[in-house]
Amino acid sequence: MPTLRRATVSDAATITHHRHLMFADNAFCSEDRLLALDAVFEPWVREHLANGKYVGLLIEDDATHEVIAGAGIFFHEFAPHWMDLTPQRGYLLNFYTAPDARGQGHAKLLLNEAVAIVRARGLQLVTLHASKFGRPIYEGYGFKQSTEMMLRFPS
Repeated sequence: MPTLRRATVSDAATITHHRHLMFADNAFCSEDRLLALDAVFEPWVREHLANGKYVGLLIEDDATHEVIAGAGIFFHEFAPHWMDLTPQRGYLLNFYTAPDARGQGHAKLLLNEAVAIVRARGLQLVTLHASKFGRPIYEGYGFKQSTEMMLRFPS
């Protein structure tokens, strides 16, 4: 039976590894770019786990103590908006389940817990960016497409 727990600062490397695998599974960029991301993400997530702006959720296999799935919530300042007057936003990220553990409801469990944490902070809105793999789970939960647009500058 898997156990859901909150991540600690000592889980930063695991969260970074899951983020790497999540982006690799989606073939978003090269391995070199992912390694560069790892180098800057791990200190970022370590700092934000410590200051409470990032809440990590991990599911561990009770028999092996291996982390088989995880997700995160990044709480950041955001201008009050007509949809939520609170000057903070919850952003869901880093949803990842190991291939051997997929199809067992771990993502839904993580999503339920993440949304509960956001609601417990009194926020009225939570956002995320969905991959093709996660989109059906989020849509089934009630997430809707928004009008957000993006302009990306070449690096």
